[in-house]
Amino acid sequence: MNASQRRAAAVLAVAALATPLMLAAPATATPAPGAAEARDAARLAKRLVRETSAEDAYRHLQKFQAIADSAEGNRAAGTLGHDASAAYVYTQLKKAGYAVTYQKFDFIYTKTLAEKASVVSPAPRDLPIRAMTYTKSTAVGGVRAAVAAVPVDADGSNGCEPGDFAAGAFTGKLALIKRGGCAFAVKQANAAAAGAVGAIVYNNVEGVLSGTLGDVESGKIPTGGITLAEGERLAADLAKGPVTLDFEIRQFQEKRSTNNVIAETKGGNAANTVMLGAHLDSVTAGPGINDNGSGSAGLLQTALELAKSRDQVRNKIRFAWWSAEEVGLLGSEHYVANLTPLGRKEIKLYLNFDMIASPNYGLFVYDGDNSDGVGAGAGPEGSAQLERDITEFMDRIGAPHEGTDFTGRSDYGPFIEVGIPSGGTFTGAEGIKTAGQAEKFGGQAGVAYDVNYHAPGDDLSNIDMTAFDINIDVIAHAVGTYAHDISSLKKPVVSVPTTGDAGSGGGLHSDHEEVTE
Repeated sequence: MNASQRRAAAVLAVAALATPLMLAAPATATPAPGAAEARDAARLAKRLVRETSAEDAYRHLQKFQAIADSAEGNRAAGTLGHDASAAYVYTQLKKAGYAVTYQKFDFIYTKTLAEKASVVSPAPRDLPIRAMTYTKSTAVGGVRAAVAAVPVDADGSNGCEPGDFAAGAFTGKLALIKRGGCAFAVKQANAAAAGAVGAIVYNNVEGVLSGTLGDVESGKIPTGGITLAEGERLAADLAKGPVTLDFEIRQFQEKRSTNNVIAETKGGNAANTVMLGAHLDSVTAGPGINDNGSGSAGLLQTALELAKSRDQVRNKIRFAWWSAEEVGLLGSEHYVANLTPLGRKEIKLYLNFDMIASPNYGLFVYDGDNSDGVGAGAGPEGSAQLERDITEFMDRIGAPHEGTDFTGRSDYGPFIEVGIPSGGTFTGAEGIKTAGQAEKFGGQAGVAYDVNYHAPGDDLSNIDMTAFDINIDVIAHAVGTYAHDISSLKKPVVSVPTTGDAGSGGGLHSDHEEVTE
């Protein structure tokens, strides 16, 4: 089914839902409680799904690309590229009639200046490596040092305890540590205390490991991430004899200010606030058109279409474009931390849209009830219902889907932490598509969902319009529905696993450069 066929199916499906059931009742029948809300929700959802197009949203991506092209190739928080992106979103929403505000906060801007590693002996080769955010830096030119490996524990807590670093074994060396069990900051701090001159953390899934140490104060020694395969190869070489590396990690760090953009309908019951968000910032390595221009553009276009509605929404709709997500969810964390107790209580749900058009996409829905039994567990009460509402809509338009875990590694994390029901969709990052997923979604097995993740190639050519269109329909349907009716959050859910491929759930998503293992 192509994009236009999916859209036609979506319109028909939502139109069917819009038909009031009470038409079959006698003319004198009294509408059941909530019938008006359901009718208005179905009508608005139908219109928004019909009129919020991926083609229109793509124009916002073109604007984000043009901004990046004029601003050193990126739209990272704390740069002119992000400032211009935020101003564009703000202006569009203001013209549309929303109450729009900037929410300013300070953070430490980082830019990687060098991230190099190579084996000197026993067999020379280069190692792809990524500097962790807030790392300490080596001197220019780096260091040449022997490698010492932390033993891999059966419980996966490698390097999480000072006792994992044998006395004297790491002095003046590079500590090789497998991901798992605790924050990267803990691992490198233990390595530093043991006398290591640097830390290399290798992944426990496919892909080069991206990470953050959380804050500047946590950085103790130069630290970078490498792939699982390279880490295991280094460990195997060490078992045979000494290994020496050249290692250079350098990072510029500076206190800067940035802004979240918050927009809400002027009408609607604030006691039933419906919130949707997407991060607007990119990494410094590229323009961030899929990550996360895609979610930002889909949200913006839906908001603009909602503003055209003649209907007065019953529930207040609030949209957010977060900043500094890529350095640790800082924008959404700042927002949630500054909510009053009443403000927190008023937000009845939060939906997150981060990377919704990956070129080798999967269609993943956050597993609100933990029916997949993978990873972090269920979201707060109401999250299961959000998952159900999204998957039922996707079923109606004929869009296949799987679950993906609430890892806490995107902007839903701070909302979940304070008990706000959360959900959303995601099309995959550096995780690898399985054969079963290729059969279900199309695309290429054995290849990352987004081969340009956190890279210069994340530009306009990095967007799959079919995935973009489906996910925008999800956003539009959710906005239209919840603008009038949030009663589904109280309806019981029969848990049915949503993954179709051994609970793979979209693979690794360290979009904001994860803090923890």
